[in-house]
Amino acid sequence: MTVRIGAIGDLHYGRESRDVLKPVLQAVDDARPDVLLLLGDLTDYGTLEEAQALTRELVAGIKVPMLAVLGNHDCEANATEKVRDALREGGITVLDGDSCEVKGVGFAGVKGFCGGFGRGALGPWGEEVVKRFVHEAVQEALKLESALARLRTSARIVLLHYAPVVGTVIGEPPEIYPYLGSSRLEEPLSRLGVTAIFHGHAHKGAPEGRTTAGAPVYNVSLPLMMRLFPEQPLRILDVEVANQTGEPPLVVRS
Repeated sequence: MTVRIGAIGDLHYGRESRDVLKPVLQAVDDARPDVLLLLGDLTDYGTLEEAQALTRELVAGIKVPMLAVLGNHDCEANATEKVRDALREGGITVLDGDSCEVKGVGFAGVKGFCGGFGRGALGPWGEEVVKRFVHEAVQEALKLESALARLRTSARIVLLHYAPVVGTVIGEPPEIYPYLGSSRLEEPLSRLGVTAIFHGHAHKGAPEGRTTAGAPVYNVSLPLMMRLFPEQPLRILDVEVANQTGEPPLVVRS
């Protein structure tokens, strides 16, 4: 069975966003995905009003299951719980260290955090504030690991806002790489194994990358998608789900 996944991030929905959302809604309608993933920064300032207005538009225009993670903009007004609740009240599943299954495909999601990649990753040494900063990145990675560990499906898709690999932030100014993601997020992905990872946040990054274990990573930030794929600013991934015996290999097509 083929499950079609659509993914987009960084809608930054605000007062002037109705026209901005139109190409996304049209792309979803044209692509006819079985499930739509929303990869954070769904609102511009993280207000309840923005979340409610966005939810109304999404629910009115999209008739397939929607899964989401929040982004840093969704936290700006210190109303994260209200934003999350508004989305959930509209029927959108918000993942925050959680997992779920849709049509035989498992999904796990967290917001993630920043901190840098590889040898450039910030370590928990020195001032207490630095240790707290690194602790946040570690906690997000642990939440992701826990969510993945609960999945029993052969196909496993990960939702993030922050990038787990440096490959998909290339194109951004190098000095801001540490603010765009953290390689700590990659550790559970490579250890537990995943089919594909989606994230947003890097508006000027690259559309594709890979983990060290070879799993595809897709940057689906709307500004990036609009620039590269203006006619269809939506990443589509077709996943062939193994039958009940689990014998056929998993095939992924993008």
